[in-house]
Amino acid sequence: MDFRRVDVRRLPRSCAKVAGAALALTLLLSGCGGGGGGGGGGGLPVGLLPVTTPPPAAGNGTDVPAGNGIVASSTVASLCAAPRGGVNPATNTAYPDRAGSLDNEKSWVRGWIDETYLWYGEVPTTLKASDYATPIAWFNVLKTPVTTPSGRAKDRFHFTYDTEVYRQLSQGGVSAGYGMETASIRSSPPRDIRIAYVEPNSPAASAALARGAKILTIDGVDVVSATGSANVNAINNALSPKAIGESHSFTFDVGGTVQLAAANVTSTPVQNVRILTAGSARVGYLLFNEHITTSEALLVNAVNTFKQGPGIDDLVLDMRYNGGGQLLIASRLAYMISSPAVTGGKVFEQLVFNDKNPFRQTVAQTLTPFTATSRSGQPLPTLGLSRVTVLTGPDTCSASESVINSLRGVGVTVNLVGGTTCGKPYGFIPQDNCGTTYFAIQFKGANQQGYGDYSDGFAPTCTVADDFGHPLGDAGEARLAAALTLRSTGACPAGSTKAAAARLGLDKLQDSTSETESPYLTNRSPLRENRLLEPVPDPG
Repeated sequence: MDFRRVDVRRLPRSCAKVAGAALALTLLLSGCGGGGGGGGGGGLPVGLLPVTTPPPAAGNGTDVPAGNGIVASSTVASLCAAPRGGVNPATNTAYPDRAGSLDNEKSWVRGWIDETYLWYGEVPTTLKASDYATPIAWFNVLKTPVTTPSGRAKDRFHFTYDTEVYRQLSQGGVSAGYGMETASIRSSPPRDIRIAYVEPNSPAASAALARGAKILTIDGVDVVSATGSANVNAINNALSPKAIGESHSFTFDVGGTVQLAAANVTSTPVQNVRILTAGSARVGYLLFNEHITTSEALLVNAVNTFKQGPGIDDLVLDMRYNGGGQLLIASRLAYMISSPAVTGGKVFEQLVFNDKNPFRQTVAQTLTPFTATSRSGQPLPTLGLSRVTVLTGPDTCSASESVINSLRGVGVTVNLVGGTTCGKPYGFIPQDNCGTTYFAIQFKGANQQGYGDYSDGFAPTCTVADDFGHPLGDAGEARLAAALTLRSTGACPAGSTKAAAARLGLDKLQDSTSETESPYLTNRSPLRENRLLEPVPDPG
């Protein structure tokens, strides 16, 4: 079985049935909204493969019980308490569901975890399916209890989606949104929720909203001080509109009160491409927010811009809000930053599955090279840089971390300025059973040197607060200014974090050392911070 690296776009925030710690960043807004305050273009691209996939190999290589009451998932697959009837729109064939029970569904979940979960051997054996009312509740606890060196849960990423909702999103449906990404600087009263950036040609852009604006009230609810579930739900619902045309009133500290109506918003994943100076050096800068299909041409155009005239001596790649996406986009970007002499014949990322090799991958099938051509087969331009500076934070995740890790794996110096990245070297292969699509970690990505153990994220070279007082791409913005200083002097600017925090009047430094107080984009679906692979049946 081969795997297709797919484009993971910004899915609406509704209907994600997220288990316990899967969303470690739901500190202000508990529960899932819909549509999102973000400016993304909604779901995955048209043509994504169906989520119904061939079963993996059984945990012990045969369709017999695997011990401890665990049965091969293939023996109970599609035995459903409420079988779906009719035709599956994803495949144009009848659903495979047959009459079964919740116990059958829970048996499937346990078998599937035992077969495919990266850390299947760490799942507690004392857990009993009978103690959990639903297959989803059972799935939620079937994960490793091991913690990372910093004390965080190693698996913070278990989650599920309603299969039909996921299918509709994966067919390219555009979500409702305002075109503004909001970031939580402080999640408990007195809260501080800011606009991180605004998408061009969006309702937020039309309202002249800009980075740094602080939300004071939503529909009359005091965002800063309000308590109680009713108020939190009201804030959450307004930040995550569920339908086109849904309208809410926002009051900002800059710009006053505006009425925002949700609309179809198309993400512009690459923005603010420019060339700056640091001493006598020319330094390229670009803001890169999403590894989506449309970003490829924009990244190529940016690289060609940087190559014009005398070219650039260095690059600042701003991925502080980039949660990940298509692995091949990350591979192409890394290739364009470096040179063919450095990346030729090298591994961008290798997928490491558990020792059962549940999807029957050959070594060659697990390798993603540094990709030298575009989707259309055209040669990609290269900058030939031996170092790059990446602006990072807790929203720098997954495929974005792959860019960092892969370049370091072939000897490119990658300096990080900002905050610690999210720590997501893992990925999923979505699997439907009985109307629920399950996402459990099934592989780790490792670079040319075999390194992929960064579950606590990559620590910055220079810790610098996210400066909401300047536009992104402004040479005076704290993280970019620090990157330019680092490039010119070889040292981090003294007191940069403290200075930025004082200028903004923030009560706590935003150095990403505290998961509960670091700024992060609010109301992000877990699908926005993942590498997702879709199985492709073997030819013939």
